[in-house]
This record gives sequence, C-alpha cells and structure tokens, in this order.
Amino acid sequence: MSIIDLRADADAPLASAPGSLQLRSLTKAYGTAVAVDNVSLTVQAGEFLSLLGPSGCGKTTTLRLIGGFEFPDDGSIQISGRNVENLPPHKRPVNTVFQAYALFPHMKVADNVAYGLRLSGVPKAEIADRVSLALDMVRMTAFAARKPAQLSGGQQQRIALARALVNRPAVLLLDEPMSALDRKLREEMQVELKLLQRELGTTFIFVTHDQEEALSMSDRVAVMKDGRIEQIGTASTVYDSPESAFVAGFIGRQNSFPGTISSFDSAGVSVRTAGLSLHSSRPTKGSVPASGGAEVTAAIRPESVTVTAAALPGATAPVPDAPVNAVTGTLLGVSELGHSLQLVIHTPNDDQILARLPRAANPPTELGSTVTCSWSADAVRIFTS
Repeated sequence: MSIIDLRADADAPLASAPGSLQLRSLTKAYGTAVAVDNVSLTVQAGEFLSLLGPSGCGKTTTLRLIGGFEFPDDGSIQISGRNVENLPPHKRPVNTVFQAYALFPHMKVADNVAYGLRLSGVPKAEIADRVSLALDMVRMTAFAARKPAQLSGGQQQRIALARALVNRPAVLLLDEPMSALDRKLREEMQVELKLLQRELGTTFIFVTHDQEEALSMSDRVAVMKDGRIEQIGTASTVYDSPESAFVAGFIGRQNSFPGTISSFDSAGVSVRTAGLSLHSSRPTKGSVPASGGAEVTAAIRPESVTVTAAALPGATAPVPDAPVNAVTGTLLGVSELGHSLQLVIHTPNDDQILARLPRAANPPTELGSTVTCSWSADAVRIFTS
C-alpha cells in the first residue's frame, strides 16, 4: 500500500473525477438571516481551495453544507459527479478536520486514527496497515502509543489529519484547524499541510479568516462577504487584481482615498480627493460611471509606494514639479518587518500613507523629516463599489 492509493484520478472528466466538487445556487438561511446566498462554485479534483472572509461571511456554513452537518434550503452539491445534498455526513465521501481536533482523550493515538475504520467494518489487518500509513504521512509513527494529552497542539493537529485521511475521502474539509497554534508553529504547519496535500492529490476545502494563510497555501481563494463569493481566483489574482473595494481591503493592506472622478477616458481615470489628485491607468472596477463626478475609492498597496527625501526641504504641500501621483508629508513612524521597513507618512491634508519598502531601498528613516511619496499610475486601483 502506498500514498498513491489516496490520489484523485487527474485524467477523469471534471464532473465525475474523484474529488471534484460542484455547488449550484446553494442557499441556507436561519430565520431571516441568510448565511449562504446563492453560491455556485466548481472545484477541480486535487485542488486546494480556501474559503476566506471575516466572521459571519458564510464560509463555515458553506463548509458544513458540503460536509452534511447542515442541509441547504435550495441548490445542489455534487461530489465526484454524485448529488449528495440530501445525504447525512457518514454517507458522503468527505471527512472534516475541526478547529478543536475532536480527538478522544481516553484513546491512544493509533486508536484515534483507527476509530472510523472500525466503525466501517474494515478488517483488522487492513486497519493496521492503513493506520501505519496515515501516521507515517504526518510523521507521527513514534507517537502511536501516546494519548492526546501527551501531545503538543501541532502534534494533535497531525493526528486529526491522519484520522481524516485514513478513510480516504474524496474531499477533505478543514475548518480553521490551525487557529489554536502559535504563529511560528502555524507557519510551519502551513508549509507541511500544503506539501502533504500535493503529495496525496486529495481535494482540500480550507476555511480561514487569515489572509496570509489562504494566500500562501491555496491553488485558488474564494473571498466571501455576506454569504456570497465576492471573487475567486489564484492568490496573485485576488491580490493584484481585486474586483471590489472589499476584496482589496481584506486581502492585504492598502491606502484608501475616497474621492470623485475628474476625468475618465481610454488612457485611464483621474480622481480628485480632499488632498490629492490621483491618476490610474487600470480599468475601473465596478459599474463604469457615465460622467465625471462619480464617487469612487482610489487604492494603493503599501509596497507600491516609493519614499524619498523631499526635493524641497521643509515643504508642507505637494511638490508642483513632482511626477503624477506624488505628495510630500511628514515621516511619523518606522517599523522593522525583518527584510523590509514599514513607514507611516502624514500629509498636510491629514491623509496617512503606509509604505513598505525593502531595506535595500534605503528609505529615509528620520522621524519628523519631510519626505516625498510617489507611486505609478499602474499601482492605483479605482473602485466604484
């Protein structure tokens, strides 16, 4: 027996491939509160997909609907080409790793992993082989005789993973399984979990509110808000090309400036804010305004901001001869971020600009000094919604 036994058939058609998942118009309400609102989603076999969003956005309810712990009011759920929306959890080809791990404290590690196999009537000899393989996959063979109380949080998480994977699910559901771990262990487990998923080829549906976690681990990320999917795409797509102001603000940090459109043509969009005149060469996200004066939000990522010593010492207003998208201000704060520096600049119009630059850029760091912030037109995103 080998790990390859757990892999999905990559050559099978999407609709019937083991591990493929299709949600169609999935809806779930609790009284007047709609938790999942007409969600449609297709996940390829062997894909690592994260459901990302703030508390109450519907991501955990969506996971529970897939797992059979809740039943939809409307819509369908197909796993490996089979409709399962009316089946109980034990009749669906899925397993769930919960936030609290849910290990049996009175059982040894090996017995915890074997529990589901025994319930399913798997022969003893096969149980022993599959438990051994599962513990080896998560590097916990040496701990087979211990009880959960004798394990660290990271070790307990590995056992929860082994117990879920030993049943060879077509889809593995993970409900914020690393939220109880400290930051260092969490980052280590993120790497290990992604490597394990790639090795197995099992479809993973991962729920998290941690943007860095989702971006670092996932093949694709589905960003949710108010029970709907706001945007779905690769980590680079949702970060570099957000479709809404919500996605731009939730995925990473950004500098946001509300304002109105002063000009709009094929070359781009110009926006006038209370203290800045901004130009973007990117397409407007949202409904395209019919004329100038439309209210919008201009957004710039901190890493897109360049900070230099002001060309005019002591200046307290935008530099007249500065390039497009430039403003002077006072350096209020400098934070060490390991390989980079984070600078906070206050402008004369009470805007606060956040910049993140590599140390090699050697930006000015003297607090109280006057600096110039600038960014390219390509770095400015304009949102109408």
